[in-house]
Amino acid sequence: MAKVVHFPEGWALTEYLQKEQDLLREVQEPTFFTWVVAPTVIYGRHQQAEVEVNEAYCREKGIQVVQRKSGGGCVYADRGNLMLSYITPDTHSEQVFARFLSTLAESLQRHGLEAVTTAHNDVLVGGRKVSGSACYTAPTGTIVHSTLLYDVDLEAMMQAITPTEKKLAKHGVASVRQRVVNLREISDAFPDMGTLRNMIEQAYEETE
Repeated sequence: MAKVVHFPEGWALTEYLQKEQDLLREVQEPTFFTWVVAPTVIYGRHQQAEVEVNEAYCREKGIQVVQRKSGGGCVYADRGNLMLSYITPDTHSEQVFARFLSTLAESLQRHGLEAVTTAHNDVLVGGRKVSGSACYTAPTGTIVHSTLLYDVDLEAMMQAITPTEKKLAKHGVASVRQRVVNLREISDAFPDMGTLRNMIEQAYEETE
């Protein structure tokens, strides 16, 4: 069971990432929180912004570009994207990651969606990505954070991030838009972001 905590709305993405680090330093029990940010591109610790990000477009549109400590790929988030953070004292990162992803998929399944996890740490519904996750482990514990697409501006996403053709081909698609889908497009189980947020928080609060 995770302790669900709430932080002020309207922080910059870097402030929420810093809160994860603050919690990680002295975490004693699994802790979970959700958050929403203004348009931002977040790229992984092993990536290069000039390769993964359309920096000119982001400057033009006022989209922040931030590098995170965890690995994984480049993602776009805006106020239609629910961000999830899970911090635990458990340092067995593979097991933590697996539990986190299965909880997310199962919570969507309970609302009629055929959600499955993948080896790439994504959650798919109908073969299309609704969530991507990344993990970071320190001596004091593990952070898993995730995106959950509810009503994201997919046109902005396509313009802001620039995956290589090789990466898209690996997933059998020709474009970012073809690969992802918003929950709002495929389900009426969540009439608004608040409903989705409450459901996800409850799922992690009840997790063993």
